Amino acid sequence: MIRPFFCFLALFLCASRFGESQTINDLPQDYFVNPLDLDLKLSGTFGELRSNHFHSGLDIKTNQRTGAKVLATASGYVSRIKIERYGYGKALYITHPNGYTSVYAHLEKFSPRIENYVKKKQYQNESYSIQLFPKDLELRVDQGEQVAYSGNSGGSGGPHLHFEIRDSAERPINPLLFGIEIPDTKRPLVKQIKAYPLKETSTINGKHETQLLRLIPLKGGKFKVAPFSAYGEIGIGVNTSDQQNGANNQNGTFHIVTHLNGTQNFEMTFDRYAFNESRYINQMIDYEHFKNTKSRIARLYIPEGSPLSLYQNDVNKGVLQLFDAGTTHAYRIAIEDYKKNAVEINMSIKNDAGPGALISPTNGQLTFVHHNITYNEQKGPFSLMIPKGALYENVLLDISQNADTLKVHSDIVPLHKNMIISYDISAKENDNIKQYYIGRVTDWGAVYHVHTKRRGNILSAATRTLGTYAISKDDVPPTVQPVNFKDKQWVTNNKTLRLKIGDTDTGVDGYRATVNGKFILMEYDYKTGVLTHDFEDGVVTDTENELKVIVTDNVGNSTTFEATFYRKS
Repeated sequence: MIRPFFCFLALFLCASRFGESQTINDLPQDYFVNPLDLDLKLSGTFGELRSNHFHSGLDIKTNQRTGAKVLATASGYVSRIKIERYGYGKALYITHPNGYTSVYAHLEKFSPRIENYVKKKQYQNESYSIQLFPKDLELRVDQGEQVAYSGNSGGSGGPHLHFEIRDSAERPINPLLFGIEIPDTKRPLVKQIKAYPLKETSTINGKHETQLLRLIPLKGGKFKVAPFSAYGEIGIGVNTSDQQNGANNQNGTFHIVTHLNGTQNFEMTFDRYAFNESRYINQMIDYEHFKNTKSRIARLYIPEGSPLSLYQNDVNKGVLQLFDAGTTHAYRIAIEDYKKNAVEINMSIKNDAGPGALISPTNGQLTFVHHNITYNEQKGPFSLMIPKGALYENVLLDISQNADTLKVHSDIVPLHKNMIISYDISAKENDNIKQYYIGRVTDWGAVYHVHTKRRGNILSAATRTLGTYAISKDDVPPTVQPVNFKDKQWVTNNKTLRLKIGDTDTGVDGYRATVNGKFILMEYDYKTGVLTHDFEDGVVTDTENELKVIVTDNVGNSTTFEATFYRKS
């Protein structure tokens, strides 16, 4: 066993170093096999535009069910296992000898060998949420071996398998580039085209404001845009998506390239990126348009300071330099999916004369905040800090305070880093100040808890969402209700013990369950609020059993649920 291991290790180390220098064109084409024994149909593609991030893999349909067999896409060893309440839910990472790592997320459960390994560690740690890094000889797997069952765990919006391939630097790479085959004969869809004046002297149809352009469909995947005029530095954006065979989901495209007067001036390919780039999606899209309409328009130019590696071969960062009054410019957008199904959009832009004077927006009572300087403000009992680099550009913000409420503009302006909101709660010190928190106020008046820290009489919360925040109090403890049993009931025929927990104000923070004083593992599905204990764990062995479940919310209110149940051993 020792000699094969060292061969594996040597191959792995060499492949890791080689993988760092590989280009996309060098990727192995026959190394990885399908991770499901199903016809692959996608509900999500790599690089797809999602809330605050690019999608880092493929979302593969599982016929609207959980429990499909998940297979190791190549031989290797399980290098990481993570179980969390949100995010990927139950996730498995397999490192392969060629230096790549495959990722399988939102799982229902692992294969028996891996499940037993995980359960043992969960009981040792007395925690459902866990992160493990098995050694390379602990959980070796072969290509095509079942490693898990597909599920709907974590932040999943429905049953599917989230599948990734990462390089040795932990950068996700489009799995389609490795030869994973997805039938696709459908052209991308084009929904909207928008033009942006990028400088104070820029105009579109004589106005210094963004404008949706009229899109006219033609035959054969071609479109044209109704003629318009512009002057100065102009940007164009497109709302586009793609579909694959056998599915109606509107997924992301793969490649966009633009030409101005026959010369390429912008290119973007969704092939590989780094996770620390992902939140820059909020700079790449028209964020205000997204918040107002829930549709995403991708800017076909590079915003100032963007580090996105998805951009290539860009002239003038894709910005149209339209300063030659009286001329007409031809602009073309070509959009392709991975199978090279393509659409083309052509537009004619008449170059206007300049406006003759700077066009300045009215300030009103707005506060100027420089994107590259830390901003501090005291408003009554509130203090606000927006750090350097939190904003993508200089902005005018509406900042005001009224009693226990602080308005920091609205969420139409994105933040890249956390701003810090603090509140001096000294005036409420005769009350139970532990129950107070900072919450975000919705448009309909509801207050949603933001994780709040307390140091002395100062509450503070970090958030990457502008909007209105208020001080609120939660003095209502969580609720606990049995689902499939009652107090003093025989449950011999039950495979599981289930309870529903919840908290109306700040939400469930933690829980702990014991039977006869001994820790039992309970899986928590936050989407349903259900805790589940599997009797196959073998922890409950007595006939008469005293169950105790303690649930705590995010300000420390707790509820203790106790019941007796009987079970034949």
